[in-house]
Amino acid sequence: MGNEPLVSIIMPSFNSEQYIEQAISSILKQTYKNWELFVIDDCSKDNTGSIVEELSINDCRIKIIVLENNQGAAVARNIGLKNASGKYIAFLDSDDRWFPKKLEKQLEFMENRKIAFSFTSYEFIRESVNDKRKVVHVKEKMTYKDVLKDTRIGTLTVMINRDMTGEFKMPLVRRGQDLLTWISILRRGFDAYGIDESLSEYRVVSGSLSNDKVIALKRTWDNYRNHLDLNFFQASYFFLFYVFNALKKHYFEKEN
Repeated sequence: MGNEPLVSIIMPSFNSEQYIEQAISSILKQTYKNWELFVIDDCSKDNTGSIVEELSINDCRIKIIVLENNQGAAVARNIGLKNASGKYIAFLDSDDRWFPKKLEKQLEFMENRKIAFSFTSYEFIRESVNDKRKVVHVKEKMTYKDVLKDTRIGTLTVMINRDMTGEFKMPLVRRGQDLLTWISILRRGFDAYGIDESLSEYRVVSGSLSNDKVIALKRTWDNYRNHLDLNFFQASYFFLFYVFNALKKHYFEKEN
């Protein structure tokens, strides 16, 4: 595809037959075409694998890697990162979706500004079709310390220029590995730049790990203390901001 940079998309999946075809379809509809998709099936027991296999027959850009044992999203994403050959890395979970111009707009934004890390606004897809859409708006720029205080960076919106950051991988924790990854990259001096336009849809699924707010708070505190080695006072300072901004995002910001 000429000089157009390759975007490697990483998609972990586990028992995702209900939504994964929608997720992959949103990639197939992208106006930017030079991409490869790695679906890492984390030992699903349903028809996830066969759905992806059938889609891959018709499009060689779709590649599936099947794990023999369930190992969690961090391991799955790291396997995808190891196999990816793109200059840019993007992430999409198997129950989320992108709008058609997501890759095109984000790539243009990054190429023009020569930046390493970008993210965008996104919308919530709720289980009830009658629910109003909530848009999570993002800031123009976030530093390492900003990310410790806020939850604005949605994994499904992230794009990373690996030529600039170098190789990276996610820490092997069951929850919060994405946030720890962004922090580890920004801690080295990079900034994350936001596009305040909704280009993705994040599905809120009852009973999902990320939907359990108490678990999420405990996870974040543990990550601050044990994985980022923040002392008690540093962790407390950032955690209070994190809680305030999480509540603001989920409960106090207006829905459309």
